[in-house]
Amino acid sequence: MEKIEIKSIQEQCKLAKESHIKTGKLSTDIKNLALRKIAVSIRENINFVIEANKKDINSAIKSGLSGHLVDRLTLDEQRLLNIANSVETIASLEDPTGEIISDWTVENGLRISKVRVPLGVIGIVYEARPNVTIDAAALALKTGNAIVLRGSSSAMESNLALVRLFKEVLFDIGIHPEIVQLLMDTSHESVIDLIRMDDYLDVVIPRGSSTLIETVVKNATVPTIETGIGNCHVFIDKYANLENAKKIIINSKTHRPTVCNSAESLLLHSELDAAYISSVLSSLTSLGVTIKGCKRINELYKNSHLASELDYYTEFLDLRLSVKMVDSVEQAIEHISKFGSHHTESIVSENSNSIQMFIDNIDAAAVLVNASTRFTDGGEFGFGAEMGISTQKMHPRGPMGLSELTTYKYIVRGNGHIRK
Repeated sequence: MEKIEIKSIQEQCKLAKESHIKTGKLSTDIKNLALRKIAVSIRENINFVIEANKKDINSAIKSGLSGHLVDRLTLDEQRLLNIANSVETIASLEDPTGEIISDWTVENGLRISKVRVPLGVIGIVYEARPNVTIDAAALALKTGNAIVLRGSSSAMESNLALVRLFKEVLFDIGIHPEIVQLLMDTSHESVIDLIRMDDYLDVVIPRGSSTLIETVVKNATVPTIETGIGNCHVFIDKYANLENAKKIIINSKTHRPTVCNSAESLLLHSELDAAYISSVLSSLTSLGVTIKGCKRINELYKNSHLASELDYYTEFLDLRLSVKMVDSVEQAIEHISKFGSHHTESIVSENSNSIQMFIDNIDAAAVLVNASTRFTDGGEFGFGAEMGISTQKMHPRGPMGLSELTTYKYIVRGNGHIRK
């Protein structure tokens, strides 16, 4: 495949649209073949990608990027194998395009079908995590969409290596490789330019910090699917299985603290034993978590800091956790309703009334019962990967897999029908 020259954002978006039109409707078999070959290529070129990733890591460390953010950027052998496995999972899933959602005949004999079709050309703006490059491109390919990727400068070498592998496979099997575009311009201005490409993009998806998401939502003229911040809560009810509750909050907070489905707040029922609460908080502290607690928590657990109201609103993306004691399920719901981000909320309880009240009254894309917040994830939901986690209510909500990257059109079949 020929080396692609550096082009302007407009040129790249135009190429994506033109290539999407030229490609036409790809068969499910050819899309799945491409995805399986991409998975093989990633496995065969692990060292090539890791070498590129090392350049990004070295630059990040020199620039003073924090350890947790460096972790988000890092691709090792196991993470690349996981990426390849995700691509194969996407290949194994049913192709949503062409699905007849519903079909009926009206009184005058017209037959109407509602059929699932690709969105068209998707623009995605994301930060740091190079795995998103393959996840997004693979989901777009399976759903018959073209995609314009705007990653961050911190991951440019990794993204270039991954996109090269992806496009080489497309070229080799006869799919127009320009349906995948990686923007070379990673300036702040490039985001604004991309999200105003109305002539070429059908939708834009921001995936990253609250600042990035807010910038896109406020400035985009292209329709936007908002992936919100993850100020996620775990509520440990007085009826909780205490052993499970401790494991769940530790996993929710410390498994990958820099991702959006990591827990940022812990709510503890006031009737829980004081020694148990201290044990939970002590275990978190021993794992490097800084506790920002309410006055009652401060009095109970001396190795904590007083939380401000701002702390309860904050998505830390770090080993910090706001903690509050509540007197009831209702108070937990009230707190989450005020401070939550409609992403993921979890209750740990063995009481069916508490659980049902929580489920019925929490307004979030995902409500979990006796499970870590880390499970709100496209891969864990069986989607193979995700384009992001939407916290809005229009069209997609929660992890966006294949069906969320489609829209629909009506096909109306008549027999010389005219309207009277």
